[in-house]
Amino acid sequence: MIDNTIENKRKTRYNINSIFIERWSPRAMTGESITDETLMSLFEAARWAPSSFNNQPWRFLFAKKDTPNWNIFFNLLTEGNRAWAKNAAVLVVIISRKNFEYNKKPSITHQFDTGAAWENLALEASIKGIVAHGMQGFDYDKARKDLEIPSDFDVMAMIAIGIRGSPENLPLNLQEKEFPNDRKELAEIVMEGRYSNNKNNK
Repeated sequence: MIDNTIENKRKTRYNINSIFIERWSPRAMTGESITDETLMSLFEAARWAPSSFNNQPWRFLFAKKDTPNWNIFFNLLTEGNRAWAKNAAVLVVIISRKNFEYNKKPSITHQFDTGAAWENLALEASIKGIVAHGMQGFDYDKARKDLEIPSDFDVMAMIAIGIRGSPENLPLNLQEKEFPNDRKELAEIVMEGRYSNNKNNK
């Protein structure tokens, strides 16, 4: 059953499983911890994503709140993201291996594949009622240095994971954004034949 907040904001044009519109990216979290069992179940979902030649290029580096690694991860974030991610239970940095393991040649789709793993994680979190908010608002160079990430991996994104909290816990400017957003119409993103044939292309 889709809650009213989502139902009022998101209307599908075709019949799909509600899992896709129930997933969104809240910022409000309680600061409570989550169990290792719950956390690892999210990574387990990510593990089963498809990838070219089953290369599985994704890697997840994480830090739980109130552990020695937390500040290393937290200090990577922009000030805007620190304002709300301070209440996350876990921070994650996603990296992606640029070359195939079996022949060491470049993998053109490694980022595409790692994105699929993130989506699996995000959907599993949504099913469990857990927040999983992806971010690009962090220092990529600092992440590579501080987390000792090898040069054959791209730093992709960060995720804040935690227990859903009240929007009142957020700064006022973020409270106004704490709702599921809509999506572009299919006519803007799907086209038959050549790209140039699409009257809506940009």
